[in-house]
Order: sequence, then structure tokens, then C-alpha cells
Amino acid sequence: MSFAKVAEYQKRGAVHFHAVIRLDGPGGGDTAPPPWATADLLTDAIRTATTKTQVDGPTLDGCAHTLTFGRQLDVRTIRSADFDGGQELTERAVASYIAKYATKGAETATGALDRPLKFAAELAQLDLSDHARRLIRTAWTLGARKDLEHLRLRAWAHMLGFRGHFSTKSRRYSTTLGALRTARADWRRAQATPTETGTTTYVLAHWVFAGTGLSDTEAWLAESLGTTAGTEGEPTRG
Repeated sequence: MSFAKVAEYQKRGAVHFHAVIRLDGPGGGDTAPPPWATADLLTDAIRTATTKTQVDGPTLDGCAHTLTFGRQLDVRTIRSADFDGGQELTERAVASYIAKYATKGAETATGALDRPLKFAAELAQLDLSDHARRLIRTAWTLGARKDLEHLRLRAWAHMLGFRGHFSTKSRRYSTTLGALRTARADWRRAQATPTETGTTTYVLAHWVFAGTGLSDTEAWLAESLGTTAGTEGEPTRG
């Protein structure tokens, strides 16, 4: 079993998760699942997991909190007919199916901020909806509590307190993020490398600022040539 998941902000500030969950054969995505591993069985397992899953939350003012999934759960079997013109069910089609949810940040969905807050007083000067302002202020206020400081709510107040990754997936679902970064780096190196056969070109693309003015040796040389070091228009070294 493997999955790919993205987080989507709702207008009311709640975070919904959209996940594609696969049940493959013992050899992974290249092998068919056994006959008993049906879509109905997977659907039943998902519904059971969401009702059974819970995480112990913080104890505030003597009241313990438990975090669970909400009551809204929509499980659908993805079939080729779900895509344009009944096209073939490919990994690219499934990726496009969930990618649209990854583009909705808190600032676009709820009218919140696109950057962290430095001071709570900033809220009075910002163009925010009353609902978003209350959510941000609540996260900021809770972030001042010693028993909640490990949640770093103030650092994530602009995201309404949500500090999770917008996208996560199983390692076996598809390629890894590390492999994607390597591929991008290889592509960029290939673009910067000359393709002419038998020609070697050195590209210097890294500069470091050393300072301005003259060194002791340069000052002595300038004086010997009749110039004055430190005047306007003096040479620079880098």
C-alpha cells in the first residue's frame, strides 16, 4: 500500500487532505494486486482507519484534548472514466488530479497572510477578513503559552497554525524528491556545459567581495606612480 497526499485550505480556515491511495501487488506498482485486494476492501479499510485514528493533544486549563479526523470523508475509486474522455489511467493523470489542491495556500483560500508575523500589532494595519484575523490572532495568542511553545504557533500564525507539509507521499508511491532534485541539478549542469566537440570552456560564475581601497602593496605602488590612495575614483579590488 502506498499513498500521495496534499493539504488544501478551505475558505473557513480548515485544512482538508486529499490523498490517492494505491494497493499494488507484492512486487509494487508493476504487479497486479491479488484477487482479494479489491477497491471495496481498500475503501472499507480507509473508513475504518479514519474512525480509529486519534492523537493525544495538549491539556489546556486542566482539559485534555484528543485530535481526530473530522466527520467529512469522501472515498472514491479512481477510474479512467474520471479523467478527460476516459483517457488511460497514468501516473501523470493521477498527479494532475491532485495537483490543483496543492496550489491553494492560506493566503489565497482564506484571505490570510503570505509571510510570517513579527508583531501582533501588524494585524491592525493589514487588509484581512475578520475571520482570518481572528484565526491568526488565536494562533498568536496560543503560541505565547509555555505548554504550547513546542508547537511554534507564532511562527506559523500566518498559516493559521498549520505547520505540516503541504505534500507528502510514500517512498514507494513513485520517484523520490531526492531523485527529482538530482535530475534538475543534472539538467542545469547540462545546459551550462558547452556541447562543441573538442572545445573546452571554463565558466567562472562565482565571485566573492574582497573589499574596497588599496592593500599595503597597492598603496606603495600607487604612491610610486604619483597617485594618492583613498581619493575619489580609487581602484577597487575583488
